[in-house]
Amino acid sequence: MIDLRSDTVTRPTPAMREAMASAEVGDDVYSEDPTINKLERDAAEVFGREAAIFVPTGTMGNQIAIRLHTQHGREVICEARSHVLDWEMAMMAAFSGCQARTVAAERGILTWGHIQPAIGAKIYYRAQTALISLENTHNMAGGTVTPLPVFEEIWAGAREAGLPVHLDGARVFNAATALGISVQKLTSGFDTVMFCLSKGLGAPVGSMLVGSKKAIEQARIHRKALGGGMRQAGILAAAGLIALHEMPKRLGDDHANARLLAAAVAAEPKVAEIDLEGVQTNIVIFTLREGGDAPAFVAGLKQRGVLASAISPKTVRFVTHYDVDRAMCEQAATIISEQLRAL
Repeated sequence: MIDLRSDTVTRPTPAMREAMASAEVGDDVYSEDPTINKLERDAAEVFGREAAIFVPTGTMGNQIAIRLHTQHGREVICEARSHVLDWEMAMMAAFSGCQARTVAAERGILTWGHIQPAIGAKIYYRAQTALISLENTHNMAGGTVTPLPVFEEIWAGAREAGLPVHLDGARVFNAATALGISVQKLTSGFDTVMFCLSKGLGAPVGSMLVGSKKAIEQARIHRKALGGGMRQAGILAAAGLIALHEMPKRLGDDHANARLLAAAVAAEPKVAEIDLEGVQTNIVIFTLREGGDAPAFVAGLKQRGVLASAISPKTVRFVTHYDVDRAMCEQAATIISEQLRAL
């Protein structure tokens, strides 16, 4: 099967498996796992931060960050289709006691012009804004990338407003690759950044949260409270080190393969609608036109050996990754074209 459901399905590379098998380990709750400690130091260095912490999932990393920056009864500004809102089990409310103040933006890219009007007025009977949470790349907008100048304006506005800014950077290495700049430069103004070692970087488990030393010390407490205190987790960190240092180099291949799939969809405009300019990284989202049935379309692809996701009654998503090479994507593009023409 050619699995285009998500880049979460990637399997560890042979080098990762070898590193995992020989990893030096200790008890990470006691801060005694040398491989975890190295991964955290290296992640902090790559992002130009004082400290980092390894967490099992991106959701945990994001929710720890929200807890760090907020108090109960406050609001978090986020984009209307953001991951922290739609895919993290209402933990913003359950764990941090906050509600989301959502703002819709074209292609999911929030600007300071979107954010400033959503900041709560400084009156005692109005819930106060505690945090701005951004996403880059934006998953449900199709992997779109927020450019650095947009972030710089937000960072400046947030500083003036006295508000912290967090980045859900699950696929931030994809964003940096698309823009041709380093992740350190692209994320320099955020108070905290979460990024995934899994997904496009190919590690089997794990994400990182980076920030100040003080923030990460507090994050370690919240991680333990959420059940994220692991023991000999260096086995996982060994794969994470390869993901961090080696796998970003090949993300351009995934982006090129996504463009190939997007072009196959765009070639059938009578039955499918796609924003080609919005296909900027490794995610392709398109909508079937009148009478289209996304679950049925995805079921038809599966019968022919291609796995995809129906993310709404008429919307389909493909995600390219390490485990689907160019030849597999070319084969998938042919099948996709044939299935669209059959509608």
